[in-house]
Amino acid sequence: MNLSSVWLIAFALNTILLAIAYIIPKKLLTPAGYLHAWVLGVLIWGTLGWRGYTLIMFYFLVGSAVTKIGIKQKEAEGIAEKRSGMRGPENVWGSALAGSLCAILTLLVGSPYQELLILGYVASLSTKLSDTSASEVGKAYGKKTFLITTLQPVPRGTEGAISLEGTLAGVFASAAIASLGLGIGIISGIGVIWCILAAFVATNLESLIGATLQTKWEWLTNEYVNVINTLIGAIVAILLGFLAQNLAL
Repeated sequence: MNLSSVWLIAFALNTILLAIAYIIPKKLLTPAGYLHAWVLGVLIWGTLGWRGYTLIMFYFLVGSAVTKIGIKQKEAEGIAEKRSGMRGPENVWGSALAGSLCAILTLLVGSPYQELLILGYVASLSTKLSDTSASEVGKAYGKKTFLITTLQPVPRGTEGAISLEGTLAGVFASAAIASLGLGIGIISGIGVIWCILAAFVATNLESLIGATLQTKWEWLTNEYVNVINTLIGAIVAILLGFLAQNLAL
């Protein structure tokens, strides 16, 4: 299939999905969010094909579902996501900017760097799904919640708070999306391990940022932290993959 055909499919598929999204009554994104998601979908299909697109759709659907866990309770406690979990443009790019950069860069390099960037792409999505799952499950079901910097008990929903339930949910989520990447052949078996490790490191660093810098700097919103979080996940996985490649040599 030539390059023009790939992009034509990307435009057509995402336009059809956008039209369906506008018709169905259950909205997962705001109107502007859907338009930005269309741009993202075209970009990912055009650069990484159906495999990359499958992964980001998995993240989007599972991440949206996880946000709804215990929504009534979280809304009552004032710790739910705004707009009842509907995502806007800032959420789309906060979650996918790092992965999009990895996807674009795959067009500019060859093997083995292309494979490392694809690993970074999968790791960025593993990291974000891990972060979303850890946060939402922790807010809904966390029995004991601790501040990551001091390990002192804090209320659920506190920036930088962690819980056993949330941490386990995050690890499971990162393993699920990375395993899907293995199943569709976009990363290797060892790549799954790198993605899980990278997501764990990045998610905990995100909690650290939330407990320290985010409480001091008003401009450092959750969306900016998400970009940093996913970028860390991608970089950690790429470095692990790079070291593994060179040690194997």
